[in-house]
Amino acid sequence: MPELTTSYVDSLAPNAAAIKNGQGLVRKKSFVQLHTSENGELLFGQCAGSGKTPYECSVDFISPDNPVFRCTCPSRQFPCKHALGLLYAYVEGQAFTPAPVPEDISSKREKAEKREENKAKQAAEGTESKPKKVNKSALKKKINAQLEGLDLLEKLVLSLIRGGLSTIDSKTLKTVQEHVKQLGNYYLSGAQTQLRRFALLLGKGEDREESYTYAMEQLTRLHAFIKKARVYLTTRAGDPELALDHESTIDEWLGHAWQLSELKEHGLVKESVELLQLAFYSYDDPARQEFVDLGYWLETASGEIHRTLNYRPYKAAKLMREEDSFFELVQIPLLYTYPGDMNVRVRYEAMTSRAVEDKDLDRVTANASRSYTEALKKVKNQLKNPLSDKTPVMLLHAAHLGVTASGQYVITDDAGVQMVLDDIPSLPQGTLELLPFLPASAMKDCCVLVMFEHLLDQGRLTAQPLTIIQGGTITRLLY
Repeated sequence: MPELTTSYVDSLAPNAAAIKNGQGLVRKKSFVQLHTSENGELLFGQCAGSGKTPYECSVDFISPDNPVFRCTCPSRQFPCKHALGLLYAYVEGQAFTPAPVPEDISSKREKAEKREENKAKQAAEGTESKPKKVNKSALKKKINAQLEGLDLLEKLVLSLIRGGLSTIDSKTLKTVQEHVKQLGNYYLSGAQTQLRRFALLLGKGEDREESYTYAMEQLTRLHAFIKKARVYLTTRAGDPELALDHESTIDEWLGHAWQLSELKEHGLVKESVELLQLAFYSYDDPARQEFVDLGYWLETASGEIHRTLNYRPYKAAKLMREEDSFFELVQIPLLYTYPGDMNVRVRYEAMTSRAVEDKDLDRVTANASRSYTEALKKVKNQLKNPLSDKTPVMLLHAAHLGVTASGQYVITDDAGVQMVLDDIPSLPQGTLELLPFLPASAMKDCCVLVMFEHLLDQGRLTAQPLTIIQGGTITRLLY
């Protein structure tokens, strides 16, 4: 069984309400029985509910990195508050008496073991489940439809550019919205999101002029996408295998949702990885029509900064698990990585965690970039690609973090090169206002996780601090 901590249990909960309700069961002493198996792999018990019969709940750690939750309650939430409460009771040190494993759980364990044995047998005999066959005829029809959709999108984009943004009125915006809907019929959900983002930029009423620069940039990105996508789809249609591009983000722009099996097939996996979350926040993305939970993680071995993204569509948000900040070190047997440049998206199916130790923070410091000249070069190369993420994140070492005579916050590297810090529009909140509350000791020989953004209306590149790491302490400024 992994080391159980409050942070680990919180990470298993589907949302904040489940955490609150699970902890509430412990405070109310709703558990009438608390047991553990002799080897400690199983926690189980009974929790009083609204009926006469208590709910039977359990958490099975027979596979430590993939716990199994069971409960007799009717809740559709997974794991339910009773299973979470069982874990919180254990974390808080309540007494769990040793008891034999219940027969129904033993039976379910046996069935699970047989399934694993069959999988192992198939793998040994070379009869492992074959990859899903692709209907090439249907895929070619889809590609042809996408090419037609690109033609439709190109006509719209060129007409908007020729007419000029100042001529766009409510009637034109209505036309754009109609095109947004139509792109879904052409299997261009990625382009659909980007066109909706353009419409939102110009739908701000009185503040529209302030958005012209960014709206024009959005049209430029759409035009670049159309050109790249047309070449890519034409080439792919001529490929007998109709292979996906696993080196760039073009398929994501087209709307392809990568499956873990596809990532593994293309070798986009890493084994035995440790990640430490350095920043996390959630935001509403009206262009995607989804809530997004975004985490930035340091891979301790390579020093790379990765992203985890959890999308919760408006219509299903209440039924989906909501991610949250995580403060322990995550140990992952198999990490899946998406195509991309800086801050590639990652996913995993199973994990264990442990408390962060001094050696882990030493790795953070060792992996921080010490040359701002080199860091800025890398960021600018990323921003040159019109289809890349426009808000890259880097971990920088700062010999000093201070304020100039003009009142600007700056960080300085070992060579004396300075970088101005500022709040950027892409983030949901500012962080500079929190810097005065940091102790002076945290401002020297520290590491700063920053997000870059090119402010088009001001013609300059700036960076906003997300997290400060110094002296064995991680201070998150964004939450």
